Amino acid sequence: MMLRYALKTVRARKAGFLGAFLALMCAAALITACGTLLETGLRGTIRTERYAAAPIVVSADQNVHRTTVTHKKGRTKVKHKAKPIAERAWLPADLGKTIAALPGTARVVPELTFLAQPLTSTGTGAEGRPGYGHAWDSAALTPYRLTTGAAPTKPTDVVVDRDLAERAHLAPGDRLTAQSTQAPRTYRVCGIAAPATAVHHQTSLFFSAEEARRLAARPGQVTAFGVLPKTGTDPERLRQAVATALHGTGARVSTGGARGPVEFLDAAAARTRLVSMGGAVGGTSLLVAVLVVVGTFALSVQQRHRELALLRAVAATSGQIRGLLGREALIVGAAAGTVGAGLGLVLGGRLYDRFVALGAVPATLQHTVSVLPPVAAVAATLFGAWAAARIASRRVARIRPAEALAEARTERTRPAWGRLLAGLLLLAGGAVLVAVLSALRTEPASTPVTFLAVVVLSTSVALLGPLLVAAAALVLSGPLRLTGHGGRLATANLRGNAARMASVVTPLTLLIGMTCTVLFVQPTLGDAARAQAREGVRADWVVASRGPGVPAEAARQLRTGHDAVTEVVRTTVRVGLDKYAAQGVTPDGLTRTWDPDVTAGSLSRLTEDTIAVSELAADQLHLTPGSILRLTLGDGTPATLAVAAVYTRGLGFGDLTFAHDLLARHVDNPLSSSLLVSTDRSQTQLATTLRRLPGLTVISPAGADSLQAERQQANAEVNLLAMGLVLAFTAIAVVNTLAMSVSERVREFALLRLAGATRRQVLRMLRTEALAVLLLATTLGSAIALAVLTAFSLGMTGRAAPAVTPLVYAVVVAVAGLLALVATSLPGRVALRVRAVTVATAKE
Repeated sequence: MMLRYALKTVRARKAGFLGAFLALMCAAALITACGTLLETGLRGTIRTERYAAAPIVVSADQNVHRTTVTHKKGRTKVKHKAKPIAERAWLPADLGKTIAALPGTARVVPELTFLAQPLTSTGTGAEGRPGYGHAWDSAALTPYRLTTGAAPTKPTDVVVDRDLAERAHLAPGDRLTAQSTQAPRTYRVCGIAAPATAVHHQTSLFFSAEEARRLAARPGQVTAFGVLPKTGTDPERLRQAVATALHGTGARVSTGGARGPVEFLDAAAARTRLVSMGGAVGGTSLLVAVLVVVGTFALSVQQRHRELALLRAVAATSGQIRGLLGREALIVGAAAGTVGAGLGLVLGGRLYDRFVALGAVPATLQHTVSVLPPVAAVAATLFGAWAAARIASRRVARIRPAEALAEARTERTRPAWGRLLAGLLLLAGGAVLVAVLSALRTEPASTPVTFLAVVVLSTSVALLGPLLVAAAALVLSGPLRLTGHGGRLATANLRGNAARMASVVTPLTLLIGMTCTVLFVQPTLGDAARAQAREGVRADWVVASRGPGVPAEAARQLRTGHDAVTEVVRTTVRVGLDKYAAQGVTPDGLTRTWDPDVTAGSLSRLTEDTIAVSELAADQLHLTPGSILRLTLGDGTPATLAVAAVYTRGLGFGDLTFAHDLLARHVDNPLSSSLLVSTDRSQTQLATTLRRLPGLTVISPAGADSLQAERQQANAEVNLLAMGLVLAFTAIAVVNTLAMSVSERVREFALLRLAGATRRQVLRMLRTEALAVLLLATTLGSAIALAVLTAFSLGMTGRAAPAVTPLVYAVVVAVAGLLALVATSLPGRVALRVRAVTVATAKE
């Protein structure tokens, strides 16, 4: 019976349920979109290209491991954790003999993969694709076959792939300059090869075996082995035999879809990044959705207070009221969830494409879509709608019928004690989160706490909203009265309908607080890092590259007379399982080009056996000059170093600083990210010295800072895109809530007009109310954002100095104000079109 009545109610009150439908639909779309990102990170396919013809691939372990054993209450627990390393790990070449000796092995093909970017007259010639070099002997792994020309036999020969030859108009006999791990070198194109399967995500250059070993610069090591089984041999049985033979060597054996992550390390790392991003954005989205949906249903139930009171008066029980509202919510939630899930699939695909375009996700990680995200979104929407209806109906379902009729006429003057207590508890919880945030000094730890604090504090505003609105009405009553009759009416409404106004304040507060946090959290960190970098660079000039990096040959050419040249290479390393940003710098003449503000020890002691650490790393790892630090370099090589110095500017330069040559031997790209040059020579003289090295440019430290600002902006775009969905949903919620709030006041407007108020006065009253609500929401949202950003800045930079751009902040407030005025004025004008007498005499 209640289900049939619920269906009739939904059909009869389509307009009344429209707001709840829109809120739930947007929530479902948001959850589905984030779910597809999360699923892509967990299950996304990475299709192999180079190893397509090798059923079995043997590679090195790309993780660091930690096993902990605990004994408690007579039980032993063993926990194993693994974290990925930043660079490619290499294998001993001797393992090939072990694999070749196994029964069923037809051929073992050693693979060398190293940086090799073609440089043509129009640029890199790779159209954004990474360029890799290999020995021609490993062409069989794809396989690549010659279409014209011959295989490379001399160190100056190169075979290019057909795609590059077509783009750069290359033919056998032409000259091609390639930037590899060492100085750029010009090769003779001796042949053109085509892959048997499509290769879309890389450009391949094939060299002679001797030249490939020289460029790889890894004596006695290989990237991987491709294992080709004999005819009739079961690849799976051979895989098991290879795994058994290599047990204890640290090698990993991959077949099928597991070969892709071995080839594309960036795609494998992007999986972790997508899982983290999808989980963080999805979690924040879910919390925001719950807050918005509960507020929307509370407003919807409040608008039906008289109807529900009449049902209580005609003997409807509390359980029946809850059941009715719950079934209505499930009906609306099912429809909204289904539509929203469909929209979310489209939105998730667009979001993935944009991430790929921005470089945040490599195209090699294919977008994965299944029924799980839509089903989860519909289920979450149904549960959210039902829970929101239950929460919103608690008051009307619990009070006695006579009291329900009395409350239907007038709003309660005092919020329930339970609501006030919950609001105060959440306010205290938000304060605790802000305090915790001020003590967090790593970005992965502080980012989720930052947005959680905004949501928790906004939720406390939602619960304490009626009191906050009443206080605001008291403060603003004097100024509002000066605006005339509209101001007096607005003051009366703010005082008499505090709960209704509070439902409007909440999404506006969340919108302003969340938007300011999203927009200013990255600049706060980035500006502090750039400030430290500006203060720490003493060089007169900086050499940068438009290609993959600055070769060591450039530094050798510039080191003349008394000039100091510092090569800088960057990566990340692991101390235990914790990741730290690291850089390698040339120790000779270092203090002339670089000043990290050393507080203990001396940079003069920096060698391949020592390391300099930031104060953050020193505090976390309990290090002082002379301490021993054990870590894992980017390619998985363990290292034990003594601490030579401790410095303060870790945010600008990284937490760990090594000698350049040590770090360069253990990264995929040993080219320097930049050279710091201290010299009396002019920019033109330096550029003339480097004229034979393509792609290099000499700029001032200020110019280098500008380039860093551009990269910072690109990273900010990724974060803004990730959180943009939440902001868009919140903006829709603002418009939706305001429109619902105004639409229910048709009878009130009619009575005002019958009492003598003009149409213009009523609209002025609405605008004044909207501006008052906007002022309160701006104050609360700005206070929340300021508290959170200040705590974030204090923890990450050591200074309570959030980077807030006044113009951007003004635009945020202006957009929020525009949304509030439009969402108030348009429904108000529609409501005032109907004759006042018709509305006043109509049935409620």
